Amino acid sequence: MPELVTVPISFFELAAIYERPQLQLWMDRADVVQAIFDALKPWDPAIDDVEILSGKPSEQGISLKLPRERVSFFIGPASCKFTRDDASWQAAAETIEILNTAVSALTRSSGVKVALQKTAIALHIQPRSLRFVDILRPFVAAQLASLEPEPVITMATVAKWSNRQVTIDGSSAIANGIFLRLERDFPGAAAYDEIVRQLRTDERAEFLRSSASRGVQG
Repeated sequence: MPELVTVPISFFELAAIYERPQLQLWMDRADVVQAIFDALKPWDPAIDDVEILSGKPSEQGISLKLPRERVSFFIGPASCKFTRDDASWQAAAETIEILNTAVSALTRSSGVKVALQKTAIALHIQPRSLRFVDILRPFVAAQLASLEPEPVITMATVAKWSNRQVTIDGSSAIANGIFLRLERDFPGAAAYDEIVRQLRTDERAEFLRSSASRGVQG
């Protein structure tokens, strides 16, 4: 019988890298922030949900939060980043709507052009009865597992390609949990519907691999 799992923690992230830095977003950014704030009006942002961030030049900017939707949107001089906690496929349509609203307001008001979209889905998965290490064990290279006579108690694997990366690890946030992070890059002109379809395919493929190895069912 397949192993049932829950996903108590999850998030979705999309970082849009501009074709070239827009230096006005360092200093003269009030009109841009106002345009995004106004565009997000259907989700009731408040002035206390706007935060000025400091740090390295690439980290400086403005963060707008929508607490009810667990969304944050960062605007910087070289990129912007959209993040949603507790993301789910059931809320995908709303996530796309908020993301498109925020990014469209940014591009209209600032003139930035997106060159690259970097996405990430992260899941903390908790099996109902199996130990997490029993599910992870098939991903351990045999050469590594044979270095010691006793069984491996945890593991981490990172596989990277030119436009994609997969991380599988034990969860540091939940007991007996697995951490799965799926990252993929898309061209700046890629439509959000296209991105969602590919990310859903990626996630399903990882669950199918786990199912093949240990009978995992989400």
